[in-house]
Amino acid sequence: MKTMKLWRIAFMMLAAFSLASCSSNDSEQDKPFTVCPEKQIKLFACEASSETRGATATIDTLFTEDDIEWFNVSTREICFKKQDELLLNKLMKNYHQEGLEFRLGENFLFEVSRFVSDFDSRIFYDLVLHYSTIGEDEDNPRYYLHDCYPAQFINDERTQTNIKKNAAQWETFTKYLESKGKLKK
Repeated sequence: MKTMKLWRIAFMMLAAFSLASCSSNDSEQDKPFTVCPEKQIKLFACEASSETRGATATIDTLFTEDDIEWFNVSTREICFKKQDELLLNKLMKNYHQEGLEFRLGENFLFEVSRFVSDFDSRIFYDLVLHYSTIGEDEDNPRYYLHDCYPAQFINDERTQTNIKKNAAQWETFTKYLESKGKLKK
């Protein structure tokens, strides 16, 4: 009988030790989200929403990593493989919407406050997806992920606060694109 109790106690201690060693560290929860490129994880942009969603389940996906040819960290230009009307039409439908979400699989990375063009008269102190034809012919538009719009507000306190707020997610975004061979420096 004592042997049976001793085995139970030993088993319970072993189980408790195993559970304790598998629990998460509090310090790990403070680290920003990072990712190793996996096949099932996909970067995509969609209309902003409070819903949890994935690229395959989202009907309002504007573009995915498959559509991105490269992203230039210095200029913030994002080059799409096909600069076609379909992409522009999708983005133009979102022109008056509140924002675009950039997501990595099921994980939210950051929100782009608006899709803007060269002729937009509004001011934004947070990330924007900027469509530009100035200095280029209209057959070769360029897209940029800028920290604000227009660029003269880059040193504004609100813009700088938002840059700091997005820093960890921005790093995840650029590292992910680098892991896919889509980052220019």
